[in-house]
Amino acid sequence: MLNKAILLSGGIDSSSLAYLYVDEINLAITIDYGQRSAKTEIKVSQRLCEKLKIRHEVISIDCGSLASGDMSHSSVISSLAPASEWWPFRNQLLITLAAMKAIQHKIEVLIVGTVKSDKKFTDGSKKFFRNLNRCLSNQEGGITIETPAISLTTLELVKASDIPDDLLLWAHSCHTSNNPCGSCNGCFKYLKVMKGLGIS
Repeated sequence: MLNKAILLSGGIDSSSLAYLYVDEINLAITIDYGQRSAKTEIKVSQRLCEKLKIRHEVISIDCGSLASGDMSHSSVISSLAPASEWWPFRNQLLITLAAMKAIQHKIEVLIVGTVKSDKKFTDGSKKFFRNLNRCLSNQEGGITIETPAISLTTLELVKASDIPDDLLLWAHSCHTSNNPCGSCNGCFKYLKVMKGLGIS
């Protein structure tokens, strides 16, 4: 069996994938890159990993000076942003950092929790992940990326994972704060999924 790691933010998507693939995952990696909600993302990820008995490591690198949009303390680069939470080259950055940590643990596969709705961003598309996968797999270590939920909606992923409600409710999806603001796209997504599951 291949050694696998998951890029875990503590949000609905990555939490559901961690639960779904718990028997295959050797390591979960959470990254504090200067985003507003980093503290809670780390706390939720640690709690979930303790529950699922997955080894968990945190990378802390402040990229705030390169930020844009809701997830940061900077205004959005409006001429380029497809959505208010857009942060330029964010997925490329996070996957590269996760791969740098993963290679230390002889990880061969990195699971990334992108979903169908992420295709509105260039770095959430199938083409982007094909290209980045080609780049990573051609470097030392030969790490490959898996995006098992890229053709699923978040609701479909949650249902497929069969993650228990009590664990799902730990998820933190807010883009702007360590406490849910209720008014960003991340919070809207969270509430929509909970409504779709009949959880109030």
